Amino acid sequence: MGIVWSKQVKYLTATLLFTLVLGVSLWFALQKPVNIVVDGKSIKSSVFFVGTVGEVLEKNGVKLGDKDRVQPSLNSRVQKDMKIVVTRAFKVKVIADGETREVISTPVTIKEAIHLAGVELGEKDVVKTLPAKKTTPGQEIEVIRVSEKEEVVEEPVPFGVETTIDNTLEKGLTRTLSQGIDGLARNTIKVIYHNGQEVDRQVVASEVIKEPHNKVVAMGNITSVSRGGQHLNFREARYMEASAYTYTGYRTATGKHPTVGMVAVDPAVIALGTRLYIEGYGFAVASDTGGSIKGDRLDLFMEERNQCLSWGRRKTKVYILQ
Repeated sequence: MGIVWSKQVKYLTATLLFTLVLGVSLWFALQKPVNIVVDGKSIKSSVFFVGTVGEVLEKNGVKLGDKDRVQPSLNSRVQKDMKIVVTRAFKVKVIADGETREVISTPVTIKEAIHLAGVELGEKDVVKTLPAKKTTPGQEIEVIRVSEKEEVVEEPVPFGVETTIDNTLEKGLTRTLSQGIDGLARNTIKVIYHNGQEVDRQVVASEVIKEPHNKVVAMGNITSVSRGGQHLNFREARYMEASAYTYTGYRTATGKHPTVGMVAVDPAVIALGTRLYIEGYGFAVASDTGGSIKGDRLDLFMEERNQCLSWGRRKTKVYILQ
């Protein structure tokens, strides 16, 4: 009797172990591992007797907003090793026609975001935003309305300048042989506006209705003249405005006491130490400067105040000697 009971116990124990192993195996076999990706973070999970993606998300405490996107869809049946991706929706601002509109969506193309905001893009409109293919949280998208119109205007055509050589005129001097006359053009101009503000003008067609006439200028060529019975070789001649001054008790800019033949110049025009011949004054050397002597100006030293008054201020021809 003891032997029979022992066999029965062993048989019952073996049956229970087999049932337990079978149950555990079935439990693991019925588990379905899934990978949930939310906001870029991965959640590993296993589900048991859960039918849909929506139920898996609810089981794992993943709450969804109205505009959030889930792939596969919430009603999809759960498969083993399934990857479930939750993409959160976010706000994007679309600025157009003086209004700011708010769009809540998952990442979409810029054009899609504009369309979601109820804004229609014109053919020439410009979109100003971040250089990205898809929208990002907090992004601002500005639609710049571009419009164009054409204007026909008449505008002057500036005359050019033609030069010729005059062998009777000193080098550095010019003589106008004929005055220039502007022409006239009729231009078709495309005016471009951004949000009603003019930003550019482009000439798209032009017709000259009056030809311009160039100014003709003779350029001096001679570098040698006779003055007062003396032969002068010079680099150039120019007309300058000359005044006169007498001794003030100060030395010149070159450190010398002023004497007749010294003149004040603008060193940017005539270098100090340059030899000159000044009509009505004679030979001179650039030896001084002055606060009011700028550009084509000279101040001639004279011994007497009445000589200075007699000279006054006049335009005179100046030869810059070689």
